[in-house]
Amino acid sequence: MAIPNNPTRPKQGDDFIRIQDLFYLCLAKWRWFVVSLVLTLGIAVYYLLTTPPVYTRAASLLIKEDSKGQSLSGDVGSTFADMGLFQANTNVNNELLSLQSPAVMLDVVKRLHLHTDYLTDGTFYKQVLYGQTLPFSISFFGLQDNETASLTLRQGASGKLELSDFTRNGEKVEGISEGKLNDTIASPVGKLLVEPTPYYNIGFHEPVYVSRSSLHGATGAYSSRLSVVLSDEKSTVINLSFQDVCIQRAEDVLNTVIAVYNENWVKDKNQIAVSTSMFINERLGVIEGELGNVDENISSYKSEHLLPDVQAASNLYMAQSSETNAQILALNTQLSMARYIRNYLTAASSRNQLLPANSGIESANIEQQIGEYNTMQLQRNNLVANSSEQNPLVKDLDQSLASMRRAIITSVDNLMVTLDTRIRSLQRSEQQTTERLAANPSQAKYLLSVERQQKVKEALYLFLLQKREENELSQAFTAYNTRVITPPTGSMLPTAPVRRNILLVAFALGLLIPVVIVFVRENMNTKVRGKKDLECLSMPFAGEIPLAGESRRKHLFASKTYDAPRGIVVKQGKRNIINEAFRVLRTNLEFMTSENEKANVILLTSFNPGSGKTFLSLNIAGSLALKGKKVLIIDGDLRKASVSAFIDSPKTGLSDYLGRKTDAIDTAVVEAPQCPGLYILPVGTLPPNPTELLAEDRFGKLVAGLRDRYDYIFIDCPPIEIVADTQIIEKVADRTLFIVRAGLLERSMLAELETIYQEKRFKNMAVILNGTLDGNNRYGYKYGYKYGYHYGYGSKDYYNNE
Repeated sequence: MAIPNNPTRPKQGDDFIRIQDLFYLCLAKWRWFVVSLVLTLGIAVYYLLTTPPVYTRAASLLIKEDSKGQSLSGDVGSTFADMGLFQANTNVNNELLSLQSPAVMLDVVKRLHLHTDYLTDGTFYKQVLYGQTLPFSISFFGLQDNETASLTLRQGASGKLELSDFTRNGEKVEGISEGKLNDTIASPVGKLLVEPTPYYNIGFHEPVYVSRSSLHGATGAYSSRLSVVLSDEKSTVINLSFQDVCIQRAEDVLNTVIAVYNENWVKDKNQIAVSTSMFINERLGVIEGELGNVDENISSYKSEHLLPDVQAASNLYMAQSSETNAQILALNTQLSMARYIRNYLTAASSRNQLLPANSGIESANIEQQIGEYNTMQLQRNNLVANSSEQNPLVKDLDQSLASMRRAIITSVDNLMVTLDTRIRSLQRSEQQTTERLAANPSQAKYLLSVERQQKVKEALYLFLLQKREENELSQAFTAYNTRVITPPTGSMLPTAPVRRNILLVAFALGLLIPVVIVFVRENMNTKVRGKKDLECLSMPFAGEIPLAGESRRKHLFASKTYDAPRGIVVKQGKRNIINEAFRVLRTNLEFMTSENEKANVILLTSFNPGSGKTFLSLNIAGSLALKGKKVLIIDGDLRKASVSAFIDSPKTGLSDYLGRKTDAIDTAVVEAPQCPGLYILPVGTLPPNPTELLAEDRFGKLVAGLRDRYDYIFIDCPPIEIVADTQIIEKVADRTLFIVRAGLLERSMLAELETIYQEKRFKNMAVILNGTLDGNNRYGYKYGYKYGYHYGYGSKDYYNNE
């Protein structure tokens, strides 16, 4: 049954890949996953076999500190903490940075000769020669610290040495040198001294690859593999770890780092102690001489000037000066208040206003006058409030108030004169006191400065004597400020590469890479992929035809290709997928056509050449003929004549009839071989003007005459919008079947197809999806017939087996 128009469908195809769709797409490419897993796991195994294992060795170091963060080892810097000359900042964080110092690692590299590496051939990778496995060592002469060199050393059966494959600073140097152990050998990279180690074996004949790197390069490389961290924020324990392909070398590096750090610490401590002792002795001699001179100066100065206690006299004069200044300040305050009261009394705005009381004037008479004035002023204001200013009592009170105001002003003036006189008297007294204080400032200043120098030098002299004894004790006792809690140790299992993680990552990549490829390929595919892409169309869906033919694969990663069958594949009694698909399409077509019509003229067209119009025309017509219908196929493609090729392209046909070369159309109709009831009207002679022939009335009359003789008439037309033939033939057709070939038509053309349907350019349009893949068709369905007829009837050949 055809799918009717659904207005709720989206107008554009949905390109979103669902999880289940992606799963089926990946399932179809299971071979890709097998190959990808084999490759990634093979690369991972190869990497594990060819990568030297890295081992980790760790040690724990305790830094001895007190609660204030100062070392308990007798650091001289702590001796001078009270003096302020040295700041005791030695703490665990500083020591942590010191252990990671490049200077420490540079000393380690020099002591262990780590800038020279020795390798030999191994099963999968070069083995490191170090310690007990190193038979001899090489010393390079004439090379600077920043120069690099490498060579290959071989020992012959007689103990003779051969050196070759020289490089210097990355450039190959030609030449071969020979020599013996403990001899200086001239070579292209300078003079070399080859010495046997305690583990020398005369039977060692493997090639040794020697490479000398620069000191700074080796220091940086080994520093990057050293890790120094605090064990805990609240503790002073430092954890050191080192990673190397050689266990013994890793342990030696950690031990040497600790040893170099301790030696540097003791060296710094002793150096500071010696310098401090020299400094103290020198300063004691200078201060002793200066202290004697100061004592003599004080004694002679007092004897010469007969000075009493200068400090007591100064204190007396200062007390008098302070008292006088306080009195002057108080009198000035009273004078200011008196002036304020007088200004207030004389101001016109203050008339009939109360005077301020308790103003701070130390005159009982004035305060009494102000109080009486305010009492009388209140009486006057009350009378004015109850009567008017013309009241005789009010006028009498105004005269009395004016007299009292004049009396108060006179009293204030007298007070101001008195205060001014007292202030001038105190100022003269203050001047005399100041002159007395300034009489002997130079003597007091001199004595004070000299006595201060005496006290400072005396205190400094005593302090240096004490510190000299402490410094002598510090030099007599030297101890490290560290203690090794855990010596370098670790597991015998390598820490890198982690085999489990690498294999897991390889396994994950082996699964992920094909998924990504499938996902990207699917999203880059712009063709129609299946039935789901056609859901954006509102036209009826007539049916879906799977891809028919024998499948084959060029190589493992190639998609299946199909050798498309030619002719009619619909056979009587066949139950494979292709036959059942055409039966469903036949049923849908019968449902869409009317049984009352004499004949149904059906046009088949498409956008693209190669969409399968001819194949569908033959098999749809064949399926109807198998049902007993009389069906005619007209080859309407006068340019290609594909249907005519099925019956060996007769020379007489439709073009001859339209060109009036013959009128016997019945003689041109040929019955299809092995398909009774199916007739074909071929093209005949290929005309030069097919469009003009089809546009004549003769073609319409022909179709009208054939309606009475056949149940169905199918016209195989060329693609639309390439030539105008299909639009001309459409005028005589009753229905149009539009063929969409999966994997051929661009999805962007579906919008054009929807426009053609909405504008009704062709009558009764329906769409047929051709060439869909059975099985994992993510955009349609797993073809329904595969389930019903494979599992129901046991068919093994989905296409051609009965």
